[in-house]
Amino acid sequence: MNELSAALIKGITSFIATNLDDIVILTIFFSQVNANFRVRHILVGQYLGFLVIILASLPGFLGGLVLPEAWIGLLGLVPIGIGVYQLFKADTDNTAQAIQTVTCELDSRPKPTLVASLLVPQTYHVAAVTIANGGDNVGIYVPLFASTSPTGLLIILSVFLVMVAIWCAVAYYLSRHPAITPILTRYGDVIVPYVLISLGMFILIENGSYSLLPGL
Repeated sequence: MNELSAALIKGITSFIATNLDDIVILTIFFSQVNANFRVRHILVGQYLGFLVIILASLPGFLGGLVLPEAWIGLLGLVPIGIGVYQLFKADTDNTAQAIQTVTCELDSRPKPTLVASLLVPQTYHVAAVTIANGGDNVGIYVPLFASTSPTGLLIILSVFLVMVAIWCAVAYYLSRHPAITPILTRYGDVIVPYVLISLGMFILIENGSYSLLPGL
């Protein structure tokens, strides 16, 4: 097996193994698309978050020091914080109404540039969840990158970037599926906070971050 084939197989299998849970999160995100939360926010946020994960994994290739798993697991606090905020935020209907009013007012103002329209809180929200959910990715990518040649690394990273787009396409399809859409539309806002909190708890436990607490 030549280097190209080996790198392709490594890239595809490692991405699938570390991002199966992302399908659920992305599907929920796409089910919440509206006038204030666009598909482009999810796509850009997903790519931003995944690029951070890749950068955090590169010390394995460079031979540098890597943070202990317990510290990486603290990223789980991000989705927990977002989930708790969504669970307890009040006046949702009034907020939505206010957003619609502001949106109508903004329609008469100059349109923001493409970059400005992408780098908004919604984008960073998706990126933060992607990064937090990538703690286990870092644990796998570090040794993977460390055992890969420069050419192999370039191939694997290219595969990763293509797979992110495929993952988003699959999640978008699932969010629009006739059997899934009604459920997500009706219960999406209710289950999202619990999914995020559960995800954060899983990340903390899986990486043994509880060991950082005094006396444990």
